[in-house]
Amino acid sequence: MNFSSVTTALCLPADARVDRRIPKKLLVENGAPTAADKRQINEGIEELSWLATLKPATIGVPTYRDEIREYLEIAVLSLAVRPEAKGNRISELIHRSIPYPVFLILSQSGALMLSLGHLRWSQGQPGQMVIDGPLVRVTVDDGLSSAEAFLASLAITAQPRQNLHAFYQGWIERFEAYAASRLTGKFTVALDAATAERRRSALAEQDRLTKEIARLRGRAIKETQLNRRVELNLQLKQLESRLADTLNHF
Repeated sequence: MNFSSVTTALCLPADARVDRRIPKKLLVENGAPTAADKRQINEGIEELSWLATLKPATIGVPTYRDEIREYLEIAVLSLAVRPEAKGNRISELIHRSIPYPVFLILSQSGALMLSLGHLRWSQGQPGQMVIDGPLVRVTVDDGLSSAEAFLASLAITAQPRQNLHAFYQGWIERFEAYAASRLTGKFTVALDAATAERRRSALAEQDRLTKEIARLRGRAIKETQLNRRVELNLQLKQLESRLADTLNHF
């Protein structure tokens, strides 16, 4: 799996293509709040490119404006980072530094990760856009049976066309469907907003429970008192049962 696998699946129109490298200096100046971030950009990035700009003139989808956000265009970027780099942090810096919603394709050590993140107006800095909530990330796995269906679902023509916000949200829901498929083995795009929200909540709960189970297991291994270890194991069984139940909501 490589960059071209994703760009081919997106079916980017020719007049939307940009195919221009973004200098690290530009990213350092606009998206690196700390010295450590500047170092990550300078030492961790192999190449960052602006592949395409999706806007009304190139994909025929209207802009979106309300009191929370303004979507005039969507940027499609590719990022190659070195094996030792902090790929997640660098991708976050890129999403923060670009004033448009971004579809980011990241390659690192043979793995391919895609990320999305809604933006909103900053409350403290008028005129500035900030990330609205956590980024939505997925790793595209060649060995996963649902990977082919997931990539096919990303085509520009397959997304909602009411406006650019709905269009971008369509991608997010397909990312969530793919994340669910890694647990269920079946890739299914949500047919309505209620189903998408239920899946989103289940994924968040699944992530929370997985982390809590790992934490309790670590405590149970270190616990020397038998009665306390039994208590922790009972808590683990309860959490594992709740974790299994989340699969019913994907």
